[in-house]
Amino acid sequence: MSTPAPVLLISAQRTSTALLLAGAAARRGLETAVLTGPDTVRALTGRAVHWYGGPHLADRITEPLHLGLLEPPDDWLALLPRQLTLRTVKLMTHAEASRLRHPFFAKPPSDKSFPPGVYTDGERLPPAAPQTPVLVSGIVSFAAEYRLFLLDGALAAATRYAVHGRLDPAPLHEDPYAPAVRAFAARLPGLAPLPGAAAVDVGLLNDGHWAVVEANMPWFAHSYAAEPDDVLDVVRRAAGPYDRVPDGDRRFLRPAAGAPGHAPSDRP
Repeated sequence: MSTPAPVLLISAQRTSTALLLAGAAARRGLETAVLTGPDTVRALTGRAVHWYGGPHLADRITEPLHLGLLEPPDDWLALLPRQLTLRTVKLMTHAEASRLRHPFFAKPPSDKSFPPGVYTDGERLPPAAPQTPVLVSGIVSFAAEYRLFLLDGALAAATRYAVHGRLDPAPLHEDPYAPAVRAFAARLPGLAPLPGAAAVDVGLLNDGHWAVVEANMPWFAHSYAAEPDDVLDVVRRAAGPYDRVPDGDRRFLRPAAGAPGHAPSDRP
């Protein structure tokens, strides 16, 4: 009896990236399934499943589908060498950030619990649970921003996604800064410990220097103008069967729902 084909499971909220990845999956001989409820999970139990969608839904299906989801640690950006961030970055709780009395940029490390942005002081932060992790950084301006999809430290796919803070996707090969982006990407693996599959945003500051913007979970990151087939390789590695996660990546596994220190990260 032949082994069933692997499955790309996407949420019912079909984003443009999910549709592009579904097309790439079809070209690779994968099936695509849409998560519509418990019946979908039951039908896929025992299959090799790869996930593309939000963390909150992922927490509901990780155990029954035996998924291993890779993600950068919450403090990844805060622990980077200053030469990669070119600004002060600290990880703190929402309660601590709310007490700040100066302008700062704030965002959740990896989810959508509140909108990232510049806040004049901590009282302006949107409400959240006191222990919600928040990355607080100095305010910088990026002339252009790029998303890098990395696989075992190598650049698998990349796209420009913003110019002067406005959404402006373009394939990397069409961007005049492509050589500089690739050169900066080559520096990351040696200076910034990452899962074997990761999505990292980098940007060109207005002063001409390059800096890391943030890290993302590939299985919850827009592909913008990156090549979908190459992005799919990264997503499959970052969100697939638990028993196929390499030993070196196990420290980057997303904690199971209900584990100490874990909380749901996005809204259904």
